[in-house]
Amino acid sequence: MTLPIDPSQIDPDDIGEQQATLEMDHEEAIEHVREVFTDAGFGVPVEFSPSEMLNEKVDAGRDPYYVLGACNPEVADRALDATDNKLGALMACNVVIWEEAPGKQRVYHVSIMRIARLVGMAPDDDEMASIVADTGELVDEAFENL
Repeated sequence: MTLPIDPSQIDPDDIGEQQATLEMDHEEAIEHVREVFTDAGFGVPVEFSPSEMLNEKVDAGRDPYYVLGACNPEVADRALDATDNKLGALMACNVVIWEEAPGKQRVYHVSIMRIARLVGMAPDDDEMASIVADTGELVDEAFENL
């Protein structure tokens, strides 16, 4: 299968990539990120630890890794309408926290709204541009407060 886009040509801004490093333990970072994203207008309806599951199921030996599935209900509702419900396949907007070293956590996020447009799941129109802008502002606020 040939990809319709060249991943090496994608600028991190094209996918809304954001990263931050937190100097705290893993559990404290999870709580902090959850609180900051909630304060920025997101709910967190889904969260789980892939590292715990993989370490238990296949003895993967992974360092702490956690996923917060963040969602702003108003924007999510608009995005489902704008994409004929297709965007639901990418929901929620994941924020990932992994331990780079003891006391050092990486927080990582990409925009599902921007990715949906890049792969053709969402239209490249004014409504979707407004949704991308709105979610971008919310995520920017959250990362500024990390």
